[in-house]
Amino acid sequence: MTGTDKLINVFTGSVVTVNLLKDELESIGIVGIIRDDFNSGAVAGFPGGLPSAIDLYIQELDLEQAAPIIDEFIRQNRD
Repeated sequence: MTGTDKLINVFTGSVVTVNLLKDELESIGIVGIIRDDFNSGAVAGFPGGLPSAIDLYIQELDLEQAAPIIDEFIRQNRD
């Protein structure tokens, strides 16, 4: 990634579901970045975020390729 790449949040869920989707995207060459405010705060010694609100980001330029996979993942993993 370069300094001009824009990251967008494509999914928010539990650590398990976020990692499953991240793995699916990476299998087609799309790199995902996980933001876990809950774990980051716990490690730093102060609370923040929720354990069920882990965010998955990808580069905006990958969104068109990723969208069908994300949509299908959400459809299959509805509560």
